[in-house]
Amino acid sequence: MAAPDTRTRLILAAMKLFWEKGYGSTSVADVLQSARVNSGSLYHFFPGKQDLLLAVLDLYRDGIRRMLIEPAWRGVEDPLERVFALLARYRQSLADTECTYGCPIGSLALELHEPDLAVRERLAANFAAWTDAVHECLIAAGERLPRELDRRELAAFVLTGMEGGVMQARTYRDLSTFDGAVRQLRAYFDRLQREAIPPRALRARPPAPRRKERR
Repeated sequence: MAAPDTRTRLILAAMKLFWEKGYGSTSVADVLQSARVNSGSLYHFFPGKQDLLLAVLDLYRDGIRRMLIEPAWRGVEDPLERVFALLARYRQSLADTECTYGCPIGSLALELHEPDLAVRERLAANFAAWTDAVHECLIAAGERLPRELDRRELAAFVLTGMEGGVMQARTYRDLSTFDGAVRQLRAYFDRLQREAIPPRALRARPPAPRRKERR
């Protein structure tokens, strides 16, 4: 693969540092040192640090399928199991880092209490892209879920459960809180499936018409 150009190196360096240290604790000098470029190169592409943040958020949004969704779903065909495969990917990241991993978008959203409109819009776009992927799974589940269910709201609820589970696992340094959230979510999915109208192939046949008695 060709070496990334200067702009890409700056974005990738900032992405890594914002995730590891946080946006506020990362200086422009940190980014320059990590990317191994001079300040003139940075300001040629990005007038300020926030412009670099916007580029990082754009990269997350545009790469969510390739970087997160597709690897999590590889080999998983069942649409509802894809939801839990995605959550399992976050669990693996927590396990690999001894519960220090944090969702990069969730971490930025928590850190930037009053983000500028452009930043807030991109944070929202990232959450929306994640929710879209789960929503697709719920739509694909068809009659396995109740017809009147608001599947978009349920997708957003899955996101809320993931973010909350990750945050608590990081706080307690313990996977049990994340696992508990996933168990409760699965139990809820199971209940929804029990409440759903069974697929046509599984519906009971109507009773046969009664025969007229012979006189």
